[in-house]
Amino acid sequence: MTKAIRITKNGGPEVMEYVDVEVGQPGPGEALVRHAACGLNYIDVYFRTGMYPQPLPAGLGMEGAGTVEAVGPGVTHVAPGDRVAYAARPPGAYSQARTMPASFLVKLPDSIEFETAAAMMLQGFTVEYLFNRTFPLKGGETILFHAAAGGVGLIACQWAKAIGVTMIGTVGSDEKGEIAKAHGCAHVINYKTENFSQRVKEITGGRGVPVVYDSIGADTFTGSLDSLAPLGMMVSFGSASGPVPAFTLNELVNRGSLYITRPTLFSHITKRDTLEAMAANLFGMVESGKVKIEINQRYALKDVAQAHIALESRQTTGSTILLP
Repeated sequence: MTKAIRITKNGGPEVMEYVDVEVGQPGPGEALVRHAACGLNYIDVYFRTGMYPQPLPAGLGMEGAGTVEAVGPGVTHVAPGDRVAYAARPPGAYSQARTMPASFLVKLPDSIEFETAAAMMLQGFTVEYLFNRTFPLKGGETILFHAAAGGVGLIACQWAKAIGVTMIGTVGSDEKGEIAKAHGCAHVINYKTENFSQRVKEITGGRGVPVVYDSIGADTFTGSLDSLAPLGMMVSFGSASGPVPAFTLNELVNRGSLYITRPTLFSHITKRDTLEAMAANLFGMVESGKVKIEINQRYALKDVAQAHIALESRQTTGSTILLP
């Protein structure tokens, strides 16, 4: 038996239970992974509340790092004893150990510790696909990135600076603004005290930006559209404040033939060659020192409810990990 977090119904942090579960041997295409650390991400809240439905009872958690203990038939790219990390569906990373599809596992370089890996896979992969695949940045652009002091945001600050991109970041407090600046964000806007779309226009000389990366959703959607230059792209990759409200295509026409997309990481990592390329890019950034993973909160796995409360109330900065 091993310990894991399970939910039998959707709801608040209190629905998460710390229970004993039996972890069987891996089947075809699966691996048994013993976790050293697990990651915490806002998508976990969506699964907990039922915004993202899944059959119940269910596990939670989308990323982790640890050691392969066994593999099932047909698994050749990892073996028992390998140090691995992942960001993957189905949820279940909130556990001491789990069996899971081996296709999502990537081997960790010796230079990257388990805690760092658990804190960076989903968030780092997100920045990789946003910057390299959704709206490919070449350097020289000025972009708007919301929640710049969060886990994804701090990676984005550093990554943007490393490739020569000027990043305008929004934050919810002056303290978070200082953190974003310290990680390479060129311009910081406190959206609680400033109109961020007006500030973006001021910073860009009235032009607006070619792309907005928005994980906030309802609270920032219209302002994000207003921040774009004509022919710009709105990348809506999350909804921390609630789903984007219904809108008509005229909203895009009236602002200058805008583009909009709602991407997800899991559309990218289903192909093994893409997953390996993304991992190589992420690991290279971290190993070079250009991107440092800031783990600012650590919780015991059994205290996961406290972690969710802090995350939802926007008390966290950088990355948060759970220790089994």
